Amino acid sequence: MKKQVIVLALCAMLPLTALCQSKQKHTQASSERMTEMSIRGEWIDQPSDSPKYQSDNGHETQKMAQPKAKRAKNVIIIIGDGMGTAQVYSSIVAQRGKSNFLRFPFSGFSRTYSNNKYTTDSGAGGTAIVGGKKTNNKFVGMAADSTDILSFLELAHAQGMATGFVVTCSVLDATPASTYGTVPYRKMFDTLSDQFSHIPFEVMIGGGLHEFLPENRKDGKHPLDTLVQRGYEVAYSLDALRKAQSNKLVALVSEPFYTERASVRGPLLQVGVEKALNILTQNKEGFAMMIEGSQIDWACHNNDAEHMAEEMADFEKMLQIVLDFAERDGNTLVVVTADHETGGLVLLSGDIEKGTNECKYMTGDHSGVMVPVFAYGPGAEQFSGIQNNTEIFAKLFKAMGKTMPATKK
Repeated sequence: MKKQVIVLALCAMLPLTALCQSKQKHTQASSERMTEMSIRGEWIDQPSDSPKYQSDNGHETQKMAQPKAKRAKNVIIIIGDGMGTAQVYSSIVAQRGKSNFLRFPFSGFSRTYSNNKYTTDSGAGGTAIVGGKKTNNKFVGMAADSTDILSFLELAHAQGMATGFVVTCSVLDATPASTYGTVPYRKMFDTLSDQFSHIPFEVMIGGGLHEFLPENRKDGKHPLDTLVQRGYEVAYSLDALRKAQSNKLVALVSEPFYTERASVRGPLLQVGVEKALNILTQNKEGFAMMIEGSQIDWACHNNDAEHMAEEMADFEKMLQIVLDFAERDGNTLVVVTADHETGGLVLLSGDIEKGTNECKYMTGDHSGVMVPVFAYGPGAEQFSGIQNNTEIFAKLFKAMGKTMPATKK
């Protein structure tokens, strides 16, 4: 058995600090990997005796009260790529009861199978969530019969809402691409970058600059020129993203920066979400936004519990920003789910008080289990129970009191 004991200290709020010590021990019993993770966090802007974070056992975060609004003006759909129930619970334990997942008043499960496979990939999974249709693995924004699908963000834009997304992967990867792209194979990056350069969203933040440069393309095109001609400000670094002033913004954070783990890349997700909210809230008709914690999936593909812990801590900080905004606003629906689970993560033991988890990965690929759904805001109650991933799309429109339009382009 290959064992790895990891002690990781992460602040649950900014600034992010990490101290990792790892020791590896090898035995001949098995090739399976077991990891013990210890994550200790403090909410530096919430004292430990704050009533907001007290419950019967004296330390757990309380659920937020539902707002009075009956219809959602704004919708934020958040996807933890590869984030199953075990990944979520490991974060709840790691945050020692102060997890933002505990703030959601409604929760349920999503069935993730694709049109042609028991276990979905991110292309089919993302398309089901934001497009409302089951499709084949590797397809993006395209139904199983190869007809194009309009995403929730595209349809929201057509109804006058501001739209955008923030991810910690390439903007051309499967999940973000499902909000604007239509391809039968998710790695058709030349085609997707062309499609990206013509989408009408106000904000697109992530990585993937490499595929936009003409020297790296078979067609020699320069899609960034199209974006600039359309009036977008393009940021290539975290600092440039912070300083951006335009209300039409694209951030393609230069490689290899965006591919680095959370402890190295810094607050890209949090800065991106705050920037997107500043831009999107200027639209009086409301906004729709997709956010993805992309690298939970990458960590679990690699069976890297230390990396997974960093990504979940990063996800928690983003959730605090979003939920604090939604609580203040009173008209925003927030839905959190996953496209699939990755790694077959099993939690074997741990220590609730110390915030530690002992876990084992059963695979280096996706699994077919149901994934959690969390909801807060107007219409959140309809996300309780077991649902198909395609139902989320229709429920978002219902929460806004809008008729679900036809989805074929």
